[in-house]
Amino acid sequence: MNSTFTTHKFNLNNGAAIPAIGLGTWQSEEHATCEAVKHALQKGYRHIDTALNYGNEKEVGEGIRASGVPRDHIWVTTKLDNHWHHRVPEGLDSSLKSLGLEYIDLFLIHFPCSTDPQDRSKHLTNWDFVKTWKEMQKLLCTGKVKTIGVSNFSVSHLERLLNDPSCKIIPAVNQIELHPHNPSILKYCRSKGIHCTAYSCLGGHTNSAINTRTELINDPVVLKISCAMEKTAAQILIMWGLQRGTSMIPKSVTPERIDSNFEMDNWSLSEAETTELDRIQTRSKVVGDAWMPIRVFFGDGM
Repeated sequence: MNSTFTTHKFNLNNGAAIPAIGLGTWQSEEHATCEAVKHALQKGYRHIDTALNYGNEKEVGEGIRASGVPRDHIWVTTKLDNHWHHRVPEGLDSSLKSLGLEYIDLFLIHFPCSTDPQDRSKHLTNWDFVKTWKEMQKLLCTGKVKTIGVSNFSVSHLERLLNDPSCKIIPAVNQIELHPHNPSILKYCRSKGIHCTAYSCLGGHTNSAINTRTELINDPVVLKISCAMEKTAAQILIMWGLQRGTSMIPKSVTPERIDSNFEMDNWSLSEAETTELDRIQTRSKVVGDAWMPIRVFFGDGM
């Protein structure tokens, strides 16, 4: 089977189609983000992912404009930060202003955690993500947002949301950490008609309090298949996700890696190779929840 994932799109439950491969920008250095976005779009990427929480929406918008690629050819995802949950329209307007855009293709609740803006170590009283979703649904009538979804939602979060009478629209996307060390809740989301976008799809680690560590890129199975296929470990991991039906948003600010991560055409993993990656037993996550006032990760799929 040969793939053409650089132009492939996955159909969503609202009739929209999300590009299969995007550029992630979490933890991209401020001075490098604009050039990374510009380079990716000029390379052929048509999906850019950011968030208010990342602090780089302004640079992402600058990169989009500098690329010369028409706005309507680009899928832009951004996210509502925790302390904006009770002020959804204002949170959206903040992102639009920073990005310098008139609309967002996909707007996500970043975490199922409604934080008090006066004290972010506390959860808001009398407010939670179900109320946030009720407000998110209203955005579709404004013309400022085309598609809405969630991020970092577990099975229990989704069950609570989908079973609430106020939920009239099923989230189109759940953006979650997905890789062979954290295969997560793909099957469940698929059963509900929710597409999954995989972040931290190459693993990774930093010294930030938000992160733990994974050794995914050096996993023996990944390296064995990488050597046999004469592909980078990152390419193997991206292809694994694409063939599972998830859109992938690998992060890089290095032009060579941005290019390499997009070279997903005319090759594929065999069924045996995919199965071998599926059977990896190591479990680890990049993103933790210790920095939030409530727990949001419950080991789904670990």
